[in-house]
Amino acid sequence: MAMAGISANRLELLQIADAVAREKSIDRKIVITAMEDAIQKAAKSRYGAENDIRCEIDPKTGETKLTRVQAVVDEIENEATQITLADAVKRNPGAKVGDLIAEGLPPLDFGRVAAQNAKQVIVQKVREAERERQFGEYKDRIGEIANGTVKRAEYGNVIVDLGRAEGIIRRDEMIPRENVRYGDRIRAYIYDVRREQRGPQIFLSRARPEFMGKLFAQEVPEIYDGVVEIKSVARDPGSRAKIAVISNDNSIDPVGACVGMRGARVQAVVNELQGEKVDIIQWNPDAASFIVNALAPAEVSKVVLDEDSNRIEVVVPESQLSLAIGRRGQNVRLASHLTGWDIDILTEQEESERRQKEFAERSQAFMDALDVDEVIAQLLVTEGFASVEEVAYVEIGEIAHIEGFDENTANEIQTRAREYLEKIEAERDAKRRELGVSDDLIKVEGVTTAMLVAFGENGVKTLEDLADCATDDLVGWTERKKEKDAEAVRHKGVLDGFEIGRKEAEDMIMAARVLLGWIKAEDLVKDEDAEATAEPTDGAEAEQSAGAEG
Repeated sequence: MAMAGISANRLELLQIADAVAREKSIDRKIVITAMEDAIQKAAKSRYGAENDIRCEIDPKTGETKLTRVQAVVDEIENEATQITLADAVKRNPGAKVGDLIAEGLPPLDFGRVAAQNAKQVIVQKVREAERERQFGEYKDRIGEIANGTVKRAEYGNVIVDLGRAEGIIRRDEMIPRENVRYGDRIRAYIYDVRREQRGPQIFLSRARPEFMGKLFAQEVPEIYDGVVEIKSVARDPGSRAKIAVISNDNSIDPVGACVGMRGARVQAVVNELQGEKVDIIQWNPDAASFIVNALAPAEVSKVVLDEDSNRIEVVVPESQLSLAIGRRGQNVRLASHLTGWDIDILTEQEESERRQKEFAERSQAFMDALDVDEVIAQLLVTEGFASVEEVAYVEIGEIAHIEGFDENTANEIQTRAREYLEKIEAERDAKRRELGVSDDLIKVEGVTTAMLVAFGENGVKTLEDLADCATDDLVGWTERKKEKDAEAVRHKGVLDGFEIGRKEAEDMIMAARVLLGWIKAEDLVKDEDAEATAEPTDGAEAEQSAGAEG
């Protein structure tokens, strides 16, 4: 890079510095500092590395000044870097102990090796400055779309020339079956910028949902202005995508704004994504309505939500089943990602069969428990009774008003229900004792004998065991795999099958800790109060956040 310039005239030195600064887009001062370091290194190899030699290049004239610096001391330990006060006063009458004295050195004529070494120092320093400039420039651009040209493709990864830097699109961040060649113009989403050994790595993606969101923001002025908001995006790159949008202005249709005149806006995005089909869906704070919209183009006849486990059952006509599921489950999978809910799809026939089976099972349970005939059992189920507990503890009039029943029949049924429950309770208590479950666990509010049996079967036998549990241990958890097509895996908890939510499970664990004296009850109340005042969210906001997670 022109080390000839170092020993050349002063003007040429500054011209070289300017040219390098321009070419590498870095500050001229950095290049001049690199040249000073290079000359300093060469001078040290000439005069001895033990000397403290400094170099200054005047940024206006290009004049190079070499000096050897020595510290003024009373007693010399190192002759190269120290000088006695007596010698220092000869050079500078005002010298004191602790001062630094500089001695000018003659200009340096570089030998071939020294010039080569100096060149390496300058190249290294300039490269470091260039990398730092790149990192500083791109670290604030995470979340933007970058434009560039394809420089090369290696092992499926694509290297993109972004002008003043290089980015990489890894194979799994490319759209499948997309062919790019050298020199192609390409757009991609910057999702990470990291400092690495070889300089900053700018990671780009064309497969992420955020890329589609940013493309829509470029094509749809209403999104850019914030009038229309993208709530969530789910993609199967190169194949199909769903995007949920909402308008903050009642006069603007969010779906129409994204589609554009004759589909011009959505078509521009589709073309950029190699023909990926896009379903634009109206976002809705009501989870059921949103999920029905998300399953478009399939028509839904009924939905059943289970908010505790974030699951939803969707009932569709037989003719719509394949459409709702989509090729290789694509439609339902994308709808699930978009909404943040696990979706089970049933046909009307399957749902009807399941209801009939449930009716038969409940009727049989009443026949066995209450020792009644089939007609009475079926009447109870038809009336909406789902368990023996409901029959046992409901107002007597609720049973008596069933057609064909009178008060005596109702009393008899309720007595039998209570006797049955007492018998079951006694059996569970005996089983709990047999499993070695401590009586102390009965003191925990909300714990039933059925739960005590479940505790014993899962190794939770004392208050300490319960206090040591995490909420997930009791209610289970769902593990979502990183692979795009992989299904979520459900891990069972100790109290699986009981109607217990995360809050109730957490309360049980905390109650056990309070009983053991690990924590104080008043601390628990303070924590709850702090949480309540910190984040007052209404139901709509909570549902909104659940929908946006997809």
